[in-house]
Amino acid sequence: MSQAERDLQKKHNTERRADAFYNNQMIDYLNGEMRQFIKEQTMLFIATSDKNGNCDSSFKAGEQGFIHVIDETRVMYPEYRGNGVMASLGNIIENPHIGLLMIDFFNDQIGLHINGAAEIIDTDAIHELAPGVKDERAERWVVVTVHEAYIHCSKHIPHLVDTKNLRDWGTDDTAKKGGDYFKVKQSNKERQ
Repeated sequence: MSQAERDLQKKHNTERRADAFYNNQMIDYLNGEMRQFIKEQTMLFIATSDKNGNCDSSFKAGEQGFIHVIDETRVMYPEYRGNGVMASLGNIIENPHIGLLMIDFFNDQIGLHINGAAEIIDTDAIHELAPGVKDERAERWVVVTVHEAYIHCSKHIPHLVDTKNLRDWGTDDTAKKGGDYFKVKQSNKERQ
C-alpha cells in the first residue's frame, strides 16, 4: 500500500474499512485456494509502468493452466508471439513492479489481484525454475514474485458465456485476429 493510499483513507474516513480489508483479505503469498484458482484461469490482465510511471495494461489468454504456479510466492506466465512492440516487457526491464488481475467471469464471478516484482526468463532457462512446464508457443516467460495477493469481490463482475471454441488460438491471420478493427491505418492517412 502506498502512503497516498493511506492519506486518502484518512481524508475520506475509510481507515477502519481499509484496515479490515488489509487484515482479513490481503496476504503476501498464495494460499491453497488462490493457487487452485490461478490454475483454472484462462485470462490474465497485467499492468506495468516504465521508470517514469508511464503505464501499460495488457491482456493475456490461454488454456487453463497457462498461468503456472511455481510455489506459494511465485507465478509465471508465457509471452507468446505478438505484435513485436513488447511494451509490458520493456516496462518490466525499467521497473519490475507489476499488477496481475485474474477474473473468473464464468463460474464464481470472483477475482484475484497479485502485485509483485517481475522478471523476464528465457524459454530455455524456464525448465530449471519449473521442471515439466512445456508450452511450445512461449517465446519467453514472466516470473512474478508475490508481494500482495487479495480478492476482487464479485459485486460487479458479470457472468459471461465461454466461447473458447469460437476463436482460432495462435493464428497469424490478420482478419481472424481482428485486423485493423479500430481503423488506425485509415485514421493516420486522414490526419496526414
